[in-house]
Amino acid sequence: MRFGISFANTGPLAQGPTAAACMQAVEAAGFDSVWTVEHVLVPADYQSTYPYARSGKMPGGETVAIPDPLVWLAYVAAVTERLLLGTGILILPQRNPAVVAKEVASLDQLSGGRVRLGIGVGWLEEEFDALGVPFAGRGARTDAYVAAMRALWSGEEVTLDDGYQRWERAVSLPTPVAGSVPVIVGGHSEAAARRAGRIGDGFFPGKGSPADLARLIGVMRSAAEEAGRDPDAIEITAGSAGVMGPDPLGAVEEMAALGVSRLIIAPLAWDAASAPDAYGAFGESVISKA
Repeated sequence: MRFGISFANTGPLAQGPTAAACMQAVEAAGFDSVWTVEHVLVPADYQSTYPYARSGKMPGGETVAIPDPLVWLAYVAAVTERLLLGTGILILPQRNPAVVAKEVASLDQLSGGRVRLGIGVGWLEEEFDALGVPFAGRGARTDAYVAAMRALWSGEEVTLDDGYQRWERAVSLPTPVAGSVPVIVGGHSEAAARRAGRIGDGFFPGKGSPADLARLIGVMRSAAEEAGRDPDAIEITAGSAGVMGPDPLGAVEEMAALGVSRLIIAPLAWDAASAPDAYGAFGESVISKA
């Protein structure tokens, strides 16, 4: 089992020196990855339901700093050597796919192939409205954008008219180190599970009990088979909230039995001084034994 850190670019970790020290401690402790979140903006008094808290509101609301995920990951790439750099998630249908393809390929080249592009369709309708992007139809737009980015990552001329963008012999360089970047489909809905099965290199349900995860993984696998794809080739990353409990090693075994290969935990430290001990203890007690 591999382990990653979620919400890695929030709060105090938005500050450069703190982020550098904490992520270096994460790497030293044996974690394989860090995962960012994003919102371009958060309209005050939004009414959309945040799906990861019972309150329906984001912790900290509009007052928590959330740096751009790709800019933050570029900073962290420069101060680490092995950590995979994941977006968990990037709200893809809000962005221009050509610009995202360029940014992601550039970061992948500069970091030596460490990028993992986690994508989602978004939940904050007011943010879409403020950005002038339709909230309706964002799932279909996401599928089209993934195909468009993968075409550009080939480095070949791309002629495309998919109803969202029109390109004539477009070329985008540099290309990713491995010729493409793994696209990890985030979300805990059946629609997300089906999308992961159809087009994802990975699946990242952000929350859910083992029973919920088993159901979603089954949906993902069925969708992959229907698309003529090998479901075993789709890497499964899962959040640990409500799963780890007092017996983390037992939880790891249970999740591994479901097919999960990476567990994501919330930050264990928010300052440089406490990070080495906090992450080191988890590395010794869990990572080294999992």
